[in-house]
Amino acid sequence: MEVKEIKKKLKKSLDKQRYQHTLGVMYTAGCLAMANGYSIEKAMLAGLLHDCAKCLSTDKKIGLCVKKNIDITEVEMSNPGLLHAKAGMVLAEEEYGVKDTDILHAIRVHTTGEADMGLLDKILFVADYIEPNRCEAPRLEEIRKLAFSDLDRTVAEILYDTINFLNTKSGAIDPATQITYNYYAKYRDNREE
Repeated sequence: MEVKEIKKKLKKSLDKQRYQHTLGVMYTAGCLAMANGYSIEKAMLAGLLHDCAKCLSTDKKIGLCVKKNIDITEVEMSNPGLLHAKAGMVLAEEEYGVKDTDILHAIRVHTTGEADMGLLDKILFVADYIEPNRCEAPRLEEIRKLAFSDLDRTVAEILYDTINFLNTKSGAIDPATQITYNYYAKYRDNREE
């Protein structure tokens, strides 16, 4: 499916704010790809489709995961909004015709991350956090600057802030997020104080 067609379809299936966020992630992923010597086209397509399942009902998200035998964690069941990444991977393949496994994997892990992510995984994870429409995350300007010089440390800083936020509001932390942070924390340890 052509990008123009994908945008048209997404504009109908996402609410206005989510669609604007999606475009922001698409362009930010393209910029990060350029800065890191990665395929701009692949990064932009991953960015465009990363939230394609975000506005689906919980039942539809669960149904897509069950259909493909994708494990659903207890945290995801109690906070089904997290399922949009896994369901989005299925939707990107089935509804939008994406066959590239790197793109599909990046969509799948863009919410929690995972240990030892590939370059596209990190690009999408970071782009989702720093895109221009985001404005409420702590240290956002600092993290945006860091994103163009050190993706691994940026991932670590994003996870650090995310876990701190979830701890202060008594939010459940998906085990995958904690595992990802445990892996990337070493990049925070090398930061300049």
